Amino acid sequence: MQKIKGVGLGLRHRHFQEFIEDKPDVPWLEVHTENFFSQHSTSSKYLAKISQNYPISAHCVGLSIGSAAVACPVREQHLQHIKKTVDWLQPSMISDHLSWSASDGVHYLPDLLPILYTEEAFNIVSKNINRVQDVLQRQILIENPSSYLRFNDSTILEWDFLAELSKVTGCGLLLDVNNIYVSAFNHGFDALTYLECLPVAAVKEMHLAGYSIDIIENKEVYIDTHGQKVYDGVWQLYEKAIQRFGEVPTLIEWDTDVPELSVLLAEKYKAEAIIAKVLNKQVA
Repeated sequence: MQKIKGVGLGLRHRHFQEFIEDKPDVPWLEVHTENFFSQHSTSSKYLAKISQNYPISAHCVGLSIGSAAVACPVREQHLQHIKKTVDWLQPSMISDHLSWSASDGVHYLPDLLPILYTEEAFNIVSKNINRVQDVLQRQILIENPSSYLRFNDSTILEWDFLAELSKVTGCGLLLDVNNIYVSAFNHGFDALTYLECLPVAAVKEMHLAGYSIDIIENKEVYIDTHGQKVYDGVWQLYEKAIQRFGEVPTLIEWDTDVPELSVLLAEKYKAEAIIAKVLNKQVA
């Protein structure tokens, strides 16, 4: 497997042909693992061609790391599908979210739902991460969520929860800068405190994306939609993240209303310019 570095893009179906034929100058690509469970699908055949020229990072959305189900905390069948895909694709990194989306191994929800930040939840999530890493025989990265409500019963700060997870399980962290910015606005905490409390060595990847703004009960709320360009405030927070964590592989993430590839490349160039500015590097 190839090591990834620099600023990559999320690979989406509308850009498959361009990556095969034009081979744009992108150092790595990220895919949603669940879209490639069948190696015989048309999408997987395209990905096999693309991966000959680009290192791949596998981003999972269905492991339900935060599930507390006793009988099936991490869905075994889903985990085995992930393992089969990882064994085939040999991605440089594997990641999923600090969230849950399945209950009792029977009911599945099409969303990444928030968890309580308590000692009990920490023990459950730790056990689930260990199970996933044992099966895959690989370190996984856990992504911080975006959130719009907070549980009154939470007793641990989100950044402390993540920092301790990395310490106890050996997992890495996928730092979604947009998610921090969105949650900081919605809940009123200091985004810089979040960055400062995470262990530098644990952060292995970053995400950048756009959000939308909604009005709920006469209050402005930021919604993590991945359907817009990165906002100025997120770029500024990203600069602070690079100052703290260094040149961590960064992804431009765009999932809804996916634009032409040129738009994503322009966002990539912005991220590269910030890295160059912070590290006093020459942009290629």
